[in-house]
Amino acid sequence: MIPRYAERLLPGTWCVVVCCVVAFAALGCGKSPVENAPVQPVAFSHKVHAGANGLDCQFCHAYARRSPVAGIPSLQRCHGCHRPMIAAKTEATATKAEVQKVMDFVEKKEPIPWVRVYILPDHVYFSHRVHVQAEVRCQTCHGQVETMERVSQVAPLTMGWCVDCHREQNASRDCLVCHK
Repeated sequence: MIPRYAERLLPGTWCVVVCCVVAFAALGCGKSPVENAPVQPVAFSHKVHAGANGLDCQFCHAYARRSPVAGIPSLQRCHGCHRPMIAAKTEATATKAEVQKVMDFVEKKEPIPWVRVYILPDHVYFSHRVHVQAEVRCQTCHGQVETMERVSQVAPLTMGWCVDCHREQNASRDCLVCHK
């Protein structure tokens, strides 16, 4: 049975409405941000760097302890570590192509166009510095990055998720802490 208000709509309108709803659902209206694991221009392995080689997160993300943003390592940082290995011909065969991509960016003096994994709404203020100083482990929000070949977002970073963490840690829940 068609509702009364629907009788006034053009027959084609229902088709458009149904198609829009189906398309919206198919495109992932319910897709969780936790599924975000974009392909990067260089297949950087945190499993190798942070896992096997034991690099601390802040070695590469040096701004995390003193800035709201963690930062992306400079090409000079990548080049500084890999240049001696290339010269000594000790780069693993599996990584040579990816390291060469980095070196190509170094030669062109162009930054690597990394695809952002964690994106917060514009109205949210988040400071890595505050969390690092409070000794919150990177894994709390970013998951076991040291086991990831390709970084993916593991926490939803919703307001409820953050408020629950603040409640558990007895941290401020004042609105102006996160909303500036």
